[in-house]
Amino acid sequence: MAHILILAALPEEADALFPGTGERVGGLFAGRRLVVGNHSLSIVTTGLGKVNAALCAGALAGDADILLMTGTCGSLGAAPGAYWIAEALQHDYGANQPGLFRRYRAGEWPIGEAGDAHFSAMADPGLGLPHARIASGDSFVACPDAAADLAALGATLVDMEVGAVAQAAARFALPWAAIKAVTDEANDDSAGDFHANLVRAACAAAHEVERLIAMI
Repeated sequence: MAHILILAALPEEADALFPGTGERVGGLFAGRRLVVGNHSLSIVTTGLGKVNAALCAGALAGDADILLMTGTCGSLGAAPGAYWIAEALQHDYGANQPGLFRRYRAGEWPIGEAGDAHFSAMADPGLGLPHARIASGDSFVACPDAAADLAALGATLVDMEVGAVAQAAARFALPWAAIKAVTDEANDDSAGDFHANLVRAACAAAHEVERLIAMI
């Protein structure tokens, strides 16, 4: 039986997944444990941001076979809906140089020639979702200029956690995947749009994660 560790930044995102089922567990990271098909699942709320996400992954991934993340994100030009995160990068990791911020893959030396900054997810088993690159960083993006800068990295989505989960998975040599659904367009209206759309988008992402679990 494979053990899948599923991370969500917010309680609304975690509670949307297999709602009302499983055994509640406490501790530093609250969550639920349940069995679905041939899989043992731990669904855990990490809290916001890269540090919380990485800390949770590091604390709980020791007996995991796969790391998953569910939840919500902002759009950098992507249409509304849920996305398979094929690639993730940390947009605030790199080197400040005169007039330039150069991105590097998180954890690597931010000196010298910069190669690919992203981490690649496990293969899509055939969900049929659009694929996206997500840019993760410890800031809520609600500015068109900042959004345009991130879009120049080839990202079409933005959040605060997936890039850190991807880095943790790489250190643990574990496959990882993430499914995120759009709440806002990373602009002046994002704060209100995020709250207005949080539950709907969390449920959309959770539905696709449930489909994914049934396929793997």
